[in-house]
Amino acid sequence: MQSKELKQYSVREDFSEYVAHLQLHMTLQARNLVPNLNPKVIDSREHLLHQTQATIEKFISRQAIS
Repeated sequence: MQSKELKQYSVREDFSEYVAHLQLHMTLQARNLVPNLNPKVIDSREHLLHQTQATIEKFISRQAIS
């Protein structure tokens, strides 16, 4: 019976190690897929945000009040 428990423990350890390696691999893969944010990208996003807000405010201000 002790041999069976030892085998189950070994399988659990192997599985835990496999999951840890898989998580590490997925984390490293995700880092490669996500682009780095540099100031130029942030500035363009901020500009787009301001532009969108201005467009919406113009649209709303030109709506007739019912």
